[in-house]
Amino acid sequence: MAISSLPKILALDFDGVICNGLWEYFQTTQRTYQQIWKNESQINLDLWADSFYQLRPVIETGWEMPILLRALVLAYNMTELEENWPQICSTIVGQENLDKKQVMAQLDGVRDHWIQTDLEGWLSLHHFYSGILERLEEILSSSTQLYIVTTKEGRFVKQLLKKQGLNFPENHIFGKEVKQPKFETLRQILKDHNEDSANLWFVEDLLKTLQGVQSQADLTEVSLFLADWGYNTEKSHKLTQPESNLYLLSLSQFNQDFSTWRS
Repeated sequence: MAISSLPKILALDFDGVICNGLWEYFQTTQRTYQQIWKNESQINLDLWADSFYQLRPVIETGWEMPILLRALVLAYNMTELEENWPQICSTIVGQENLDKKQVMAQLDGVRDHWIQTDLEGWLSLHHFYSGILERLEEILSSSTQLYIVTTKEGRFVKQLLKKQGLNFPENHIFGKEVKQPKFETLRQILKDHNEDSANLWFVEDLLKTLQGVQSQADLTEVSLFLADWGYNTEKSHKLTQPESNLYLLSLSQFNQDFSTWRS
């Protein structure tokens, strides 16, 4: 397998790789919870904030966040939630007669209203990981083509980066609005640059997303990195496979030269 010593193209996820949005997630979740379970308006949901942060890695899609908070209120065990989240989520949805699409619509509605009425307050709940902005500056001034591939709306990524004074090329940001799997976006980027897949590196904090790229026959030579500082667990760390071009990456490695990323 051809392995490049440094990437000609580097693609990064945003939430959980560049930016920590846990505070925003919980505050939006809390507001949504209060809409769904109106009769529990007196409960101090902040009591479950730390547990929610720890369990954020079990969430695969946004609509599950209010259900996770519900599970914590219902006193589900933390270990049980980490190991059996899909089943527990399904059980709660059934018991509470919830509709996934409706929960998602409520969550999006809460976030949209917040953004429309208090954009600065909403943006302020996002924090960049240590050293990340400086490292992005270095990469942007190098020969490596840098992209952001995220499920967050691209307009918010642009606003957050602009707020930090980072001059990131807007046409290199692919957000939720592209409405396609990340592997399709990576394929598109390679095509735009007429590059071999071995020259693309991709950093993501969700193992399932990386495995989705790995399963594409034409993308097997893409170097994949699981960001261990993001929304993932020790269990997923152990499932990385360097022999299959799937590596575990630390924040200190990310902030160093590319030659350290596989060590």
